[in-house]
Amino acid sequence: MTVTASGDVDPEWKFWHHGGEKLVYTTETGAPAARERLGRLAEVVALGPQVDFGALLDDLGRRGVRRLMVEGGGQIHTAFLSQSLADEIHLAIAPLVVGAAAAPRFLLPALYPGGRMKLLDTRAIGDVVLIRYAPKAG
Repeated sequence: MTVTASGDVDPEWKFWHHGGEKLVYTTETGAPAARERLGRLAEVVALGPQVDFGALLDDLGRRGVRRLMVEGGGQIHTAFLSQSLADEIHLAIAPLVVGAAAAPRFLLPALYPGGRMKLLDTRAIGDVVLIRYAPKAG
């Protein structure tokens, strides 16, 4: 599964040519471009004028998906957390310092409901620490 607002996906990506069925979630304006580029490589699902992540999760649920790992950039992480759509957050803290002003961020500015998160687990994996949180303190 992939998410793209614009529908600008490359049919040459190896992702499309291996494994099982593929889904592309996009906007109403991105859907025609994704369908044209991918043809039968993937099913394209338009979620409205913007990517509606709640609708995306509802659609996956109807398809039988009960667990989903979300990897993405700041926009996707921000959407899931600011809309209370995540059950767990797994953070990997590595011994690297990145100070560039333009470096990617885990989260973008938004209102995040729920307040303090609940710590579920920590463990060391080599020199990296994996931290698991529940975003909802309840």
